Amino acid sequence: MTLLADLLSTVFERRFRNAPAGDDERSIEEMSAALVGATGEISGLTLARNILERFRQSDEEARLEFFRFLASGMNIDPGKVRDALAAYEAEPSKATYSAFLEAAEPPRQELIRRLNQVPGATGQLVSMRTDLIRMGKDDPELRALDLDFRHLFSSWFNRGFLVLRPINWESPAHILEKIIAYEAVHAIDSWSDLRRRLEPSDRRCFAFFHPAMPDEPLIFVEVALTKGVASSVQDLLAEEREVLPSEEADTAVFYSISNCQAGLASISFGNSLIKQVAADLSAELPGLKTFVTLSPIPGLVQWLGANDMQPPLEDDEALRQLAASYLLTAKRPDGLPLDPVARFHLGNGAEVHALHAGADTSEKGLRQSAGAMVNYLYDLEKVTQNHERFAASHDIAASSEVSSLAAAAEKSAA
Repeated sequence: MTLLADLLSTVFERRFRNAPAGDDERSIEEMSAALVGATGEISGLTLARNILERFRQSDEEARLEFFRFLASGMNIDPGKVRDALAAYEAEPSKATYSAFLEAAEPPRQELIRRLNQVPGATGQLVSMRTDLIRMGKDDPELRALDLDFRHLFSSWFNRGFLVLRPINWESPAHILEKIIAYEAVHAIDSWSDLRRRLEPSDRRCFAFFHPAMPDEPLIFVEVALTKGVASSVQDLLAEEREVLPSEEADTAVFYSISNCQAGLASISFGNSLIKQVAADLSAELPGLKTFVTLSPIPGLVQWLGANDMQPPLEDDEALRQLAASYLLTAKRPDGLPLDPVARFHLGNGAEVHALHAGADTSEKGLRQSAGAMVNYLYDLEKVTQNHERFAASHDIAASSEVSSLAAAAEKSAA
């Protein structure tokens, strides 16, 4: 019976996917209201498909108007929420709690769920949120609407649904093209450049995929297998470097982590990705004992400028001291590190392990961090403890070397 049900479901999806969209003359707002109240499965799916197609064909102004309709016309009714909460407080029960949940959830959440029932709709909704984030960054109502997208996406894209897949030179060309396009840390200049990152025995690449978007990587990480901790991205990516047999490596260097879908901003995958890749590599290569990143410090130069300082380009030690001070002491108003890459890795339980001057001499590296880079160490026996301390008190785990560098910077500034 299960096999028959699966077969019928597949046949239905194929027929529905290939059927032409209906010529619905109603506005996208009218169709959306009708979809939330629809009871028929086929009519609901047709409505959902027409809404998605109408949105896809809309210009910027029409898309913005649709978002504003969702933000105001499909928002919660505060009076109903207050009344439902009062009823639950007066007589807690399944019925009053259910009524409160119904009142507290805006109709637009149900709309998004119903839109997602269309085969292939998940990727379209991720793209829709990309537009919403861009258009609504200065609009409080649209930012509130985005919380509903984010709430649903957090469930749809949780770790239990994600599939970790290795990416190599034999992967399908359309996947490799997307790795080139989505690389956000160290640009891939050509197919030859990509081949140098994927084909050698001392290189690895892994990506998370979602079953609803099987041809779209969500996030990927590039890994170099080395002897010792890497201190220069130029050395890692050099064309004429000597390839290290993978079984001789003792260190895995995560040198590039790229989020691929702008519509999944604030949906965290990176912590799970790094830990899963570290576990898989440990199983494959027992000789690997050290797991580190070689990461950019994107806010360093800007922070120096804000504090009336210039990057000491001719003094590597002074640059390392200032970088240490920035990573350990520069904080946002909420007490978290100012540097976004530091927040990510420290929140995952990593340690600020080592700092290197002249590690990234690309135009981007010099502009953002005067060429400095940092190793974050993932000690698999300490990541949980480090994470808990960082989450509870924003305590930053750092090596004695980095702590000494930061202390020297503070002493020089005194």
